[in-house]
Amino acid sequence: MSADSKKLWEEFAELVSIDSPTYGERAMADVMKQKLTALGFQVDEDDAAAAIGGTAGNIYAYLKGTDSRRRGILLSSHLDTVSPALGKKAVLHSDGGITSAGDTVLGADDASGLVEILSGIRQALSSGEPYGDIEVLLPVAEEVYTKGSKQFDLSRIRSKTAYVLDMSGKVGSAAVQAPSIISFSAAVTGKASHSGFAPENGINALAAAAAAIAKTPQGRLDAETNFNIGTLTSGEASNIVPENCTLTGEARGFDHEKAEQAVRKFEKNLSEAAAAFGARIDFKAETEVRAYSIPKSSETVARFQKAAKRIGVQGALVSTHGGSDNHTLTSVGISGIVLSCGMFNVHSVNEYTTLDQLEKGAALVRELILDREA
Repeated sequence: MSADSKKLWEEFAELVSIDSPTYGERAMADVMKQKLTALGFQVDEDDAAAAIGGTAGNIYAYLKGTDSRRRGILLSSHLDTVSPALGKKAVLHSDGGITSAGDTVLGADDASGLVEILSGIRQALSSGEPYGDIEVLLPVAEEVYTKGSKQFDLSRIRSKTAYVLDMSGKVGSAAVQAPSIISFSAAVTGKASHSGFAPENGINALAAAAAAIAKTPQGRLDAETNFNIGTLTSGEASNIVPENCTLTGEARGFDHEKAEQAVRKFEKNLSEAAAAFGARIDFKAETEVRAYSIPKSSETVARFQKAAKRIGVQGALVSTHGGSDNHTLTSVGISGIVLSCGMFNVHSVNEYTTLDQLEKGAALVRELILDREA
């Protein structure tokens, strides 16, 4: 292992070892602030913690470029990690693969993005080549519908070009399209009664919900739209007609209106079913993130594909059904795309990355910053 590879591995292992669950990113925020400050950035933290009930705010860092004629760049990865996230330890295997010890997630989502940003910046600065302004945004609470970045004052960002390192797969792919995500919850209220002595006196809230669910298509509705009912809770005992039933779900779609229509259709089915049973409903829906599509002809895409070519990776353009902080950036007109950063099987204890992928991700960041000719 080369000295550079060893340094990259050690920094990745360091970041993985920091407990950084959603709403508990304090330690990770402090470490990243120190590392960016050491690289010469002006670094500060906003007050998102107070707004969302967390321990840390979003980290923003700025480094003035050495050549004002060159385009600036915004790089972003999130600070939080999904559960089980406490006591993580990275294990480097003889084949270059990196896993957790097996009882937690690895945290490559998004420590891979964080370490690739740090290493790529170091490589760009040490190259001696000219570069434009560099901005770094490290949001908290990304894993809960980007609650952290929604609190950030996006007017502070100078660059109109952003690269968010937060997608699974080999380095060399970028998502230029992502869906709206509309979450919903519903409470059905009926009437309790003893199911043995007087079932006719009850109004079965669970049965009303089940009738609506049976009438509503789920899964992949078409090439653009998904619909899912994810949780359902009802009843107090097996001998009581259930008075209450609550359920939650979401719709995702590249066409925002079609995703909304899917949610409205279920609300209509639930309302009709409840009325037929004599129950009532309380239905709430919220657009968590709104769909975007970045033109493949944009300068953002061209810069990515040029950088990918320089390091010998594909530069493929894809769509994703996932949400990310790029939704927040694009909502104010920033041209952002989401980069694969070499993480696999995320959100599970089988999550892994490889040293080779981390090295390629760092090299890609370096080339994006330097923005050299292909």
